[in-house]
Amino acid sequence: MKSSVPLLNTITHYIIKRKGKQMRPMFVFLSAGLCGEVNESTFRAASLIELLHTATLVHDDVVDDSNLRRGFFSLNALWKNKIAVLVGDYLLSSGLLLALEQDEFQLLKIVSSAVREMSEGELLQIEKARKLDIREDIYFEIIRKKTATLIASCCACGASSVNVSKELVQSMWAFGEHAGIAFQIKDDLFDYERNNATGKPNGTDIRDQKMTLPLIYLLNHADFMEKRWIINTVKSHHDDAAMVSKLISKVVERGGIDYAREKMLEYRRKSLEILQAFPDNKYRKSLEQLVMFTTERTN
Repeated sequence: MKSSVPLLNTITHYIIKRKGKQMRPMFVFLSAGLCGEVNESTFRAASLIELLHTATLVHDDVVDDSNLRRGFFSLNALWKNKIAVLVGDYLLSSGLLLALEQDEFQLLKIVSSAVREMSEGELLQIEKARKLDIREDIYFEIIRKKTATLIASCCACGASSVNVSKELVQSMWAFGEHAGIAFQIKDDLFDYERNNATGKPNGTDIRDQKMTLPLIYLLNHADFMEKRWIINTVKSHHDDAAMVSKLISKVVERGGIDYAREKMLEYRRKSLEILQAFPDNKYRKSLEQLVMFTTERTN
């Protein structure tokens, strides 16, 4: 990430000091250990994934006009949109060059496919948000592309870095995809849980006019008049705290939270079932614990 441009070094230093849990590189290393021996190629795969993920977060903050990331100011808040976009591009190109310079073409293929899927997922969500007509199958397609694809690519890259069969790489991809879908549903459920500071549900997704699984479930089980009220609330009254709170209460009362949680556990179970085919060792145990953590975390 080092550069001859002082501004870029200042910004990348800021990014590194405020890195998150780094779960995605963990998926890379643990998948590699599960399938073989961790090596230099595995480290490059983890670096490539983290550079890509960081680049997407920087760009997401610009797209969402967000001023905070993990409790700190985002790059666009400190250095404005133009610089933030350029830094995101720099991080993405750094990852791609890392793979190319080391002839890691298979890793590059996996990650490039993930970038394309993530972009499609974001655009599909934006397109559907305009009309608020997201069906459950569309919702799953969006989160598969937006979130699950990156975690799937972590697991596939980890397996690929230790030179295993194509079938084994695909199996690890499927494991990561199921785990990623469970992870995103858990993320969506946070919106309906009580904020420790205020004691009230966050309601952030509703304010952002995002249709997530608990709300889609409510829509699917509402009559015509109630559907109109729900859509009108999300479309025209998403900034009204009282209206949002009333909508959240309806989601809870009608079983939207319970349904979403059941779906999350279903995908978690699918991901853990794939791991059963592997030897019972420390890598498998760690992956199982990581999947459990992503679906039981409190933040």
